[in-house]
Amino acid sequence: MLYKRSSQLFAEAEKVIPGGVNSPVRAFKAVGGTPIFVKSAKGAYLYDEDGNRLIDYINSWGPMILGHAYEPVVHAVIEKAKLGTSFGMPTELETQIAALAVAMVPNIDKIRFVNSGTEACMSAVRLARGFTKRDKIIKFAGCYHGHSDSFLIQAGSGAITFGSPNSPGVTAGTAKDTLLAKYNNLENVATLIEANKNEIAAIIVEPVAGNMGCIPPNKGFLEGLRQLCTDNGILLIFDEVMTGFRLAAGGVQELFNITADIVCFGKVIGGGLPVGAFAAREEIMNYLAPLGPVYQAGTLSGNPLAMAAGLAMLQALDTDRAIFQRLEEKTAYLAAGIDKVLKANNVTFTINSIGSMISVHFDAAPVIDFQTAANGDNETFKKFFHGLLQEGIYIAPSAYETWFITDALTYEDLDFTIRAIDKVSKTF
Repeated sequence: MLYKRSSQLFAEAEKVIPGGVNSPVRAFKAVGGTPIFVKSAKGAYLYDEDGNRLIDYINSWGPMILGHAYEPVVHAVIEKAKLGTSFGMPTELETQIAALAVAMVPNIDKIRFVNSGTEACMSAVRLARGFTKRDKIIKFAGCYHGHSDSFLIQAGSGAITFGSPNSPGVTAGTAKDTLLAKYNNLENVATLIEANKNEIAAIIVEPVAGNMGCIPPNKGFLEGLRQLCTDNGILLIFDEVMTGFRLAAGGVQELFNITADIVCFGKVIGGGLPVGAFAAREEIMNYLAPLGPVYQAGTLSGNPLAMAAGLAMLQALDTDRAIFQRLEEKTAYLAAGIDKVLKANNVTFTINSIGSMISVHFDAAPVIDFQTAANGDNETFKKFFHGLLQEGIYIAPSAYETWFITDALTYEDLDFTIRAIDKVSKTF
C-alpha cells in the first residue's frame, strides 16, 4: 500500500503540532514509520487519505462498539446540532442518559458527566479523598487512568510506548501519595495497605486491564480487592472507561458480580464523542458540589451533542443485549484462528481475550501484569503491525494496547484477518 498523502500530511502536522499528533501513541514511535491519516470510516472499515481501506481493530480505542458512523448515533447528533451545540445550562437530555446509565449499571445511584475518561478518573479520586478524608491512593503498574498527575506513575499504553512511564512535570509531592501495586497480586496490595494504615482513600484499578494489552483479572483478584477495601475503609474505584458498556451492559461489575464504590466511564458511553462519567451510590455522590464540599465542574460537561450520541448508543445496547454474546463469539473465533496459524508457523506467542477485547503477545509465558507484558518481543510486534497494515488491517501501533472487536465486523472480515496473520507470520 502507498501512503504518500499520509506522509505529506504528517510532515505538515509536525510543523504546528508537537510530534505531529494530538495523542502520543498515534505517532508510530513504538513501531516506526509514518502515521496513517484517516479520511472517513464506516462500519468496520477505515478509509485513509490515500484511498486505502483498512479493517479496523482499534475502533477509536473502544467507543465504536457498533461500528463507525452508526446511523442512529449520526442521526441523533445531526438533529441535536440543528437546535444548538452548547448551552452551559441544564438539558432534559442529560437526565435521560443519566437515568438509562443508572438503570443499566448495578450498584450506582447517581452519575456525573464530564468530557473524558481522564477527567472522570481524576474526579473520582478527588471524590474518594474528600469522602474518606484520606490522601493516598493505590494504582497498579501498567494500568492507565488518563494523564492526570496522580496517575502518571508507571502508567500503561502511551506512557510505556513513548518511553516515559514516569512523566516529567509530576511533582514529588503528588508521587508520594500514589502507591504502586502489582496487577493480579493481592499479597502486594495487602502489604501496601498495612504499611499505610488508615491513610489510603482509594484503590483504582482497570478491572480488566487494556493498557498493557488485554489482561483479565486472575480468579479471586477483584474479589480480594473488594474485601481488602471493605476491611480497611478504602473505596474501590473501577476504571471502566474501556470495559463499561462493552463487556456487558453493566460492565465488569455485572460480568463478575463484584461491587465497586465508584465507577468511571468513557468511550462507549459517548457514542464516539468526547464523554466521560463517574458514578457511585448516593451517599458518595452527594459529597459533590453543589450538594457537598468536593468541587468538580466543566463548561462543556453534559454537552448536548455528546449526550445525544451517548444516549443513542446506550439505547441501542440496552435494546439488543444479545450483542455482548455476539461480540464474545466473534472474539473467540478470531482468537482460535490466530492461535491456529501462529502455531502452524512456529511463532512464540500468548493470546489474552475476554468479551470483545483481545491482544496478541509475542512471548510464551502467561501475561498477567505489567512485567510479563513488558517481556514480549517488540521487534516481532513491529513486523506484525506493519505486515498487517500492508494487508489492509489496522491494529493499535503499540504492543501495549488491546484490540477492540466491533459488531460491524463480519466473519468474512475475521477470516480475512486470520489469513493475513498466517501470511505475515511466515515472514518472522
